[in-house]
Amino acid sequence: MAKDYYGILGVEKGASDAELKKAYRKLARQYHPDVSEEPDAEERLQEINVAFEVLMDPEKRAVVDAGGDPYDRSAGGPAGAGGFMNFEDIVDAFFGGSMGGFSGGGRGPRSRVRPGNDALIRLDLSLDEMAFGTESTITVETAVLCDHCEGQGSESGETKSCTTCAGAGQVQVVQNTIIGQMRSVRPCSACNGYGSVISDPCSKCGGEGRVRSRRKITVKIPSGIEDGMRIRLSGEGEIGPGGGPAGDLYVEVHEKPHEVFTRDGADLHCRVRVPMTQAALGTKLNIHTLDDEVEVDVAPGTQPDTVKKIRGKGLPRLRGNGQRGDLYVELDVRTPTKLDAEQEEILRKLADIRNEEIKEVKSGSGFFAKMRDAFHGHG
Repeated sequence: MAKDYYGILGVEKGASDAELKKAYRKLARQYHPDVSEEPDAEERLQEINVAFEVLMDPEKRAVVDAGGDPYDRSAGGPAGAGGFMNFEDIVDAFFGGSMGGFSGGGRGPRSRVRPGNDALIRLDLSLDEMAFGTESTITVETAVLCDHCEGQGSESGETKSCTTCAGAGQVQVVQNTIIGQMRSVRPCSACNGYGSVISDPCSKCGGEGRVRSRRKITVKIPSGIEDGMRIRLSGEGEIGPGGGPAGDLYVEVHEKPHEVFTRDGADLHCRVRVPMTQAALGTKLNIHTLDDEVEVDVAPGTQPDTVKKIRGKGLPRLRGNGQRGDLYVELDVRTPTKLDAEQEEILRKLADIRNEEIKEVKSGSGFFAKMRDAFHGHG
């Protein structure tokens, strides 16, 4: 069963282009995911966009008015009446398009109203902002609806039928070939295939129905988002030519380097310097995380590059219902490089007490074992 595209937009069957645009803008604002609280708002908005695109296209609208659906291929595709293909359709099948290179694969004028392009913008955020979420206001330079002509493209809001193609949007061209005369159909050069001309182009947009402008958009950043992820803002991209449906805006998030922590998914990693004496004697370290303070126990005799894992002190997981990653603290045990006379004497006494003098190590098998055994009183 064919879709009720008129019913989706809430307009009558004979609605004008201006009425279609007015209904579309009202519904697009109502069901925008950033505004609507209905769970199916995004699906409704997509359905509204499709309905608007279909009814603003004269060819597709003609199919709807005839009781069909331009996207229904159950009857074998958009063939001619009764399912038979005329000569032009046969040529299309062999050469991959309408004769003469007329894009669209169909007959009749093409619509001035076309969907807008998607847009992509980069947003740099701190680790704190990505961890716990935030709202960020971005400035986007994009195509917006011309407020002078409301997307009509003309001062009067009207177009005139093309006298060259009589509104068909295409013309027949006769060519003499070795097998006789060949007739082909090409887009009308006078109206560029639209079937109509704008005799009084809008003074602001020049007939495009849209203009370039800068606007500010507030983006909600969810907690736990990761570097390189994209946030889709439906309908916030470029307005299409002729005031057509807007594309989507994608915000690609990138993480700024943090002076202390590095990130691995929801886990945090940091490296903390620990003096040799503290590693030998044992100590406690207080580490300030992004939102808390944790105490790390350094046991006596801790060796270099020891990693301490603190559960649940990492970042919130994206859509993790409060779950968090872990914090990994790598202990960088530092041996002093400069000693004064008193410090050197103390260490020498300690070495004597522990009998840690290094003996001669000969080459041969068991090299590492001999290195190990070269120390007395170890442990």
